[in-house]
Amino acid sequence: MPDPLHDAFDSESFRALGHGVVDLLADYLAGATRGDGPVLPWKDPAAQLEDWPVATGEPLEQLLPRWLAASNHLHHPGYLGHQVTAPLPLAALGTFAAALLNGATAVYEMGPANTAMEQNLVHWLAAKLGFGADADGILTSGGSLGNLTALLAARQAKAGYDVWSEGQAGGAPLAMLVGEQAHYSVARALQVMGMGRPGLVKVPADERYKTRPEALHDARRRAEADGRKVIGVAVNACCTATGSFDPLGPIADFCEAHGLWLHVDGAHGAAAALSPKYRHLIEGIDRADAVVWDAHKMLMMPALCTAVLFRDGRRGYEAFAQEASYLLHRHDPRDEWYNLCGRTFECTKTPMALPLYLALSVYGEELFADYVTSRFDLGRRFGAMLAAEPDFELPVPPECNIVCFRYVPPKQGDLDALQVQIRQRIIASGAFHLVQTRLATGIHLRVTIISPFTTDGHLQDLIEAVRVTARPA
Repeated sequence: MPDPLHDAFDSESFRALGHGVVDLLADYLAGATRGDGPVLPWKDPAAQLEDWPVATGEPLEQLLPRWLAASNHLHHPGYLGHQVTAPLPLAALGTFAAALLNGATAVYEMGPANTAMEQNLVHWLAAKLGFGADADGILTSGGSLGNLTALLAARQAKAGYDVWSEGQAGGAPLAMLVGEQAHYSVARALQVMGMGRPGLVKVPADERYKTRPEALHDARRRAEADGRKVIGVAVNACCTATGSFDPLGPIADFCEAHGLWLHVDGAHGAAAALSPKYRHLIEGIDRADAVVWDAHKMLMMPALCTAVLFRDGRRGYEAFAQEASYLLHRHDPRDEWYNLCGRTFECTKTPMALPLYLALSVYGEELFADYVTSRFDLGRRFGAMLAAEPDFELPVPPECNIVCFRYVPPKQGDLDALQVQIRQRIIASGAFHLVQTRLATGIHLRVTIISPFTTDGHLQDLIEAVRVTARPA
């Protein structure tokens, strides 16, 4: 009698399916990197919903090509959208292999090789930041969880009482000084932690959208006058909106002078550590207490893969200072460093180390250094292109591969509405995918030059596409 369940696990059927899927994806990759077809085949969300009913019996050889055609194509040279990279094909194969074994890395026995890979990777990343031998960390599912993890460790280290055991009533209400350009996940984390809106004390930025170190003193005084105990400072390397890097050295001076935790959200820009040309952008990051670094941004890894790195590795064990007796049997938590669930929000954690470990083993560090340098170089060249055009405004010279700009035609109307219209029309055309952001002077168009296949020529084409798109229909 046929056995559908066992047939679904048949190795030869899997072999045939795998060859077919890889062939399909290889053809897709060839076309996408050439710039074939639209970047994003835009469709109304409600109509998209109707296209994907569940359990229809559609064969794989029809379903996957249809899914590919309807998806956003991050390997396309016209992809200039959000900060999610075009993953290395080898890394995608690593994810494929990891998914089949499904060796969750919460406890060592479920993923012994994955656990060792992860720990060696976080030590390698920490060393790249300039952290010493005492550094440690973990991989987690995205920058938002990474920021929450690091800020929980900051609270436990600096609150002066055990918040896990006693709650917020155990001492004075707490506050964090946060650069006004911080990612929204920082505010979300602090509110999840029960610090409320008053617990997030914003520190103003300068005209280049960098946190002003001299403003930290006033922010601290305001928090203390409100009866709050300041535990630390959270800043950017770099900020999401403009790609501006905060001056980490002077901020570290302030933190050290006042005994405060320094958290650096380096989800995007910490990768500058790999580029000899751009490492100066993160000068002082080695003095941070914790750094968040997304491999799915500037390390060409599939999402999600975020490193949370602690200069003093012991602090990583304090973020989730709880016991689960059926999982953890320890006194000093470092005795069981290999049971990672004690240091992460996840209890079932995907084996996310394998793709990055494979890529570093096969290609070495130089591939990543070259990628970061080339994308940052191109971002700066695009800034120079825009600055040379009389009908474009550049709010700040780009420091990396994030560039904001604004089209300002000779006959000006509602410039904010014009930028929104330009973006909508360009996305609908399928030629490019870009986003928008609101800065002090209004809405701006914003690109992240993250595909390895985007060139100066593509960016010159974008400039012309903006002009053409802005003309009345």
